[in-house]
Amino acid sequence: EVQLVQSGGGLVEPGGSLRLSCAASGFTFSYYAMTWVRQAPGKGLEWVSIISTSGITTMYEESVKGRFIISRDNAKNTLYLQMNGLKPEDTAMYYCAKCNALSSCKVERDYWGQGTQVTVSS
Repeated sequence: EVQLVQSGGGLVEPGGSLRLSCAASGFTFSYYAMTWVRQAPGKGLEWVSIISTSGITTMYEESVKGRFIISRDNAKNTLYLQMNGLKPEDTAMYYCAKCNALSSCKVERDYWGQGTQVTVSS
């Protein structure tokens, strides 16, 4: 059974940092690209970042470039999202997800984590 179990998140002041983790099991983690997706209140899903199987290739949504860093540890079957310089507009539920393929990952994911709330507020 594929499982993606998230941790991290919470309430942080503007300018602060948080790290999200996503522990994967039930599939060969190193074979698949992975992604972080978020959903702000009242809005649709928005992809945030994508990472290739090896971690060499990363992609970021324009608004988080230079502030967020996606990474993975294939030995630990874990995906990470380091979020720095957080802004109120980053407030959202964040999900990790397994991609079907790197090329289609912005729109196609087949398994999702349970979600973790990130709230940026003073």
